[in-house]
Parts: sequence; structure tokens; C-alpha cells
Amino acid sequence: MLRLRSLAKINLDLRVLHKRRDGFHELRTVFQTISLADTIEMEHRRGRGKLELTSNVDIPGNLILKAADLVFRACKATCHLRVRLTKRIPMGGGLGGGSSNAATILLALPAILGKALPFEKLLEIAAELGSDVPFFLIGGTAVGLGRGTELYPLPDVPPSRGIVITSGVHSSTPLAFAALKRQLLDESPAPIIQTFQSFVLLACSPTPAPRTPSVNDFEPVVFARHPQLESIKNKLLQLGAWRAMMTGSGSAVFGLFPSRERRDRALGRVRREFPGNQVYPFTTVSRGRYRTMWWRQSGVSTQSKTWPPQDRSER
Repeated sequence: MLRLRSLAKINLDLRVLHKRRDGFHELRTVFQTISLADTIEMEHRRGRGKLELTSNVDIPGNLILKAADLVFRACKATCHLRVRLTKRIPMGGGLGGGSSNAATILLALPAILGKALPFEKLLEIAAELGSDVPFFLIGGTAVGLGRGTELYPLPDVPPSRGIVITSGVHSSTPLAFAALKRQLLDESPAPIIQTFQSFVLLACSPTPAPRTPSVNDFEPVVFARHPQLESIKNKLLQLGAWRAMMTGSGSAVFGLFPSRERRDRALGRVRREFPGNQVYPFTTVSRGRYRTMWWRQSGVSTQSKTWPPQDRSER
């Protein structure tokens, strides 16, 4: 049996440029994996294809099922697969839990089947499943372009400690995009691109500048509907966060702190002042640490640490 951690993500910066002719929006974002995680347990045996999925929460249209089916088709192989999902990442908060779960299947199942898939094929399948799924095939810190599926890994930087808060507010992604009122354009607005480039160069360098301004274009429209989210952001800043912002289209809000001690002090205050919210401490996870986690938990041979982790020492 494989027991796999399926990590969450935050957006360190998120710009929405314009509508695209394919119906999506053109984005510029910086993704970051964090230690908050679901657990996926996978048991398999040879035989005709059958997939059993159990979960501690009901998730309509769970991407795990679709991801497994697409891998079976791409590998031209099958097995009897039992998957148990234990959710800890809050759903609908912009933390990418469902996308991470799908990517976990894409990374683990080919190894189980003993059928290596080219990384390009995995990326293609991931983009079919959702805009955030390809990022979880990479992990760490990465720039996302287009729908967010065109990815460019950034250098690993020292870990930061943070807090993520979910209030139970549902922020509709379609409504958030509609509220931005972006038009159909052929060219990206230059000022947005320039300020995004500045953020990436300063904040994601080997010695990141903590006070580098960051933007989430969804914040003004979401905060207008749900002012309590802006109150949470402001409280995190008051408690010493060097960066606090909403992730994705909401509604989770996170804060990053300069030390574990400052984070832990803020954690107690946040739990007392926002008793109806879910509050989670986390550490950012670099790409190197992400890959090491995957090699360890998937049983990859110590002689051949390939990526994706499709060369298992035990089959």
C-alpha cells in the first residue's frame, strides 16, 4: 500500500490580464506548495480494471476518478485499485486540494502500473483535468502563465512559516472573474506585466525581499462581497505577517511570518479572535523537498531518482 501526502498551494501573486478567445482568462501567477496536506492511500492488485474510492468527505465530481481513468487509458493498462482519501485541505478556498489530489494520482499510478509516461503526456492530462493540476506535478515555487498551465519553476528559496485561515465563505470563481470585467484583448497590458516581472525578480530571488509588493487581483471584488476576509488579512498584518493575502479566487487568506516564534504567537491570537474559522499553520515546501517527499513515499529506487517518480524499487 502507498500512503501519499497531497499538498496544498498558495498564490504568492496573481494577476488577471484579459479574456482569451478560448473562454479562459490570461493569468500571471506565482504558485507555492505548502505543508498543509490531504492523505491518499492506494492499494492495488492485478486484474481487470476496477476503481474503488472512499473519502472522509463527500466530493461531487471527484477528480481522482477522472485522473485514474485517463492514466489507465494513456498507459493501456489497468489494475484493481482501491483509493482512500482523507481530506484536510479545506475545499473551495483557493488552496488547490482537488487539483493536488488529481496530480497525486497522475504521479503515483503509472509507477504502480509499471508503465512510465513521458512528462509531457502527464502535463497534457493534468491540463485536461484543471488549470491548477499541472503545477502539482512540479511543486515548489513556479510562475504560471496562460490559464496557469504554462509553468516555469523558480529557484528554491528558504522556507517561510505561515498561517492559512478559511472562514467558510464561498467565493464563486466564475462570479469573481465576471466582477473583474476583463475584456477580450490580443495583447497583455504592459503595466501589469512589468509589475509582475518586478515581483518575480525581487521576491523569488535566492535572497527574497520580504516586503516586495504582491497583488491578488481578485481581492478587491471578493472583499467587497465578503468584508470579513479583508479583516482577517488586516489582522494577520497587525500580528506581524510580512505578507498577507487571499489565495486564488478565495476565500482562504494566508500570512507569512519572519520566524516560527512570531507565527506561533500570531496563531494563538488568530484562533482566539476568529473562533468560527479554521486555522492551519504551515511551512512553504520547496521543489527539492517536494521531490524528496515523493521519492520517499512512492518507494523509488535510491539508484534512480528520476522525475516523475516512475521507477519503483518495489512492485
